[in-house]
Amino acid sequence: MTPRKIAAFAIGPIGGALLGLITLPIITWFFPQEDVGRMAMLQVTIGFSTLLFSLGLDQAYVREFHEVDNKPALLKRSVVPGLMLLVFTLALLLSLGDSLAGWLFDVPEWHLSLLVAAAVLASFVSRFLSLVLRMNERGLAYSMSQLLPKLLLLVIIGAYVLTGANNTLTNLVIANTSAFVLVCVVFGFNTRNVWMVSIASELDVQSLKSMLRFGLPLIASGLAFWSLTAVDKLFLKALSDFKELGVYSVAVSFAAAATVFKAIFSTVWAPTVYKWVANGQNLEKISEVTRYVLLVVVFLFSMAGLLSGFVVYILPDNYSDVRWIVVACMGFPLFYLLSEATVVGIGITKKTAYALVAPTGALVVNIVGNMALIPEFGSAGAAASTCVAFFVFFVIRTEVSAYLWKMSNRWVLYIYSMICVSGAVASSLAGAFIYDWLLIYWLLVFLSLFIFFKNEFFEIYKWILPRLKNK
Repeated sequence: MTPRKIAAFAIGPIGGALLGLITLPIITWFFPQEDVGRMAMLQVTIGFSTLLFSLGLDQAYVREFHEVDNKPALLKRSVVPGLMLLVFTLALLLSLGDSLAGWLFDVPEWHLSLLVAAAVLASFVSRFLSLVLRMNERGLAYSMSQLLPKLLLLVIIGAYVLTGANNTLTNLVIANTSAFVLVCVVFGFNTRNVWMVSIASELDVQSLKSMLRFGLPLIASGLAFWSLTAVDKLFLKALSDFKELGVYSVAVSFAAAATVFKAIFSTVWAPTVYKWVANGQNLEKISEVTRYVLLVVVFLFSMAGLLSGFVVYILPDNYSDVRWIVVACMGFPLFYLLSEATVVGIGITKKTAYALVAPTGALVVNIVGNMALIPEFGSAGAAASTCVAFFVFFVIRTEVSAYLWKMSNRWVLYIYSMICVSGAVASSLAGAFIYDWLLIYWLLVFLSLFIFFKNEFFEIYKWILPRLKNK
C-alpha cells in the first residue's frame, strides 16, 4: 500500500479522534456524570454484539479476499449467517419490552431498548461494509464514512447545548444511535456496487463451511476479547456506581485518541502481510515494522504521562481523577497495537484456535485485578488492572505467534513494555502523591528513545528529507 493510500485511510481516524476530543468535554459539561457512564454500557453492548454475531466471518472475509475471484459472493457468505442470527436475537429481546434498557442502564424504558437495538444492528452491518472499502483500498471513502458520524454527533450535541434541550439519557442515546445509523447509511452508499451484486449472488454452502471452520474458533477468542475489554466496566457497575464508571469512560475516551494509530495500522497491516505471504515476498520487513510500532507505542505512553495533567483544564471538577488514570487507559489501544504487529503468525498459519489463548489468559488477570482493586481504588483500580491485563495479552499473543511461525528480538519489546506499564499503574494508583517523580520518569523514557531507536530515527530522516527538498 502506497503512502498516498495510507494517508487516505488515516484521514478518518485522525479526524474522528479530533472531533471526539471536541465533543467529549461538551458532553461532560452538559450531561450528568451517571449518564456518561451509562454510555459506556452501550459501547460494551455494541462491541459484544459485533464480535459474537460476526461468527468470525469478518476475519474470514479479510483472509480469503485476495484468494477468491467473486468478491460480492464472498461478502454475502460473510454477512448472512450472523445478520440472520442478530435480527432474531434483537426481535426476541425487544419482545421483552423494556428489559434491555433496564439491564444496561438501570432505566427500564422501551424506547431506550429500541434505540439500543438500532445502534447494535447498524454497527454490525457497518463492520462488514467497512471491510469492503478497506480491502479494496478505498481509503478516502473509508475515512469519510468514519468522519461524518463523528461530525453528526458533534452537531447534535452542539444543538442540544445551544437550544437548551433537556440533558436526559434519552437525548444522549438518540445522539449516539443517530451517529451509528448514519455511518451504516454512508458505508452502504459507498459500497452499493458490491452489496447490491452480492444480494443476487448464490450462497455457496461449501465455501461457507470452509469459512466457518476458519471463523468459528474466533468466536470464542472474540468473546474472550470482549470480556477482556468489558470486564472493567461491568465490575465498576457492579462494585461501584455509574459516577465512577463515568470518570473511567471519559478517561478511556481520551485514551481512545491512541486508537487512531491502532485503526490505521490494523487497516493497513493485515491485508499487507497476507499479500506478502501470498506473493512470498517482503517477509523480512515484519521485524522492521515491529520496531517502528514499538517506537510509536513508547512515544505515545511517554507523551501521555507528560501531558495528562492538562485534562483538568477542559473537564468539570468532578472529572479531576481522569488525569491520573488516562495513562493506564492507554494500555488497551497501545498494547493491542503492538500485539497486532507481532501476532501475524496465527493468521499466516491459519491456526486460529490459538487466538483464544491470549484473551483468555489476560481475562483471568483482569478479573482478579478488578475484584482486588476496584473496591478500594474505584476507576483507578479498573484502569490499572486493565493496563496490566493488556500487557499480558500482548506477551501471550507474541509468544504464541513466535511458537507457530517465527519472531526474533522480543526482549526489547518486553523491556520497554514493562517500563510503560509500570509507569502507567503507578500513575493510576498513586499519581496524586508522586506526580513530580512521574514527570521525571516519563521524560527519561522519552529521551531514551533517541538512544535505542537511533537507527529508526535516521531512516525516518532519510525518508522525509528528499520529500521536503522536492517541495
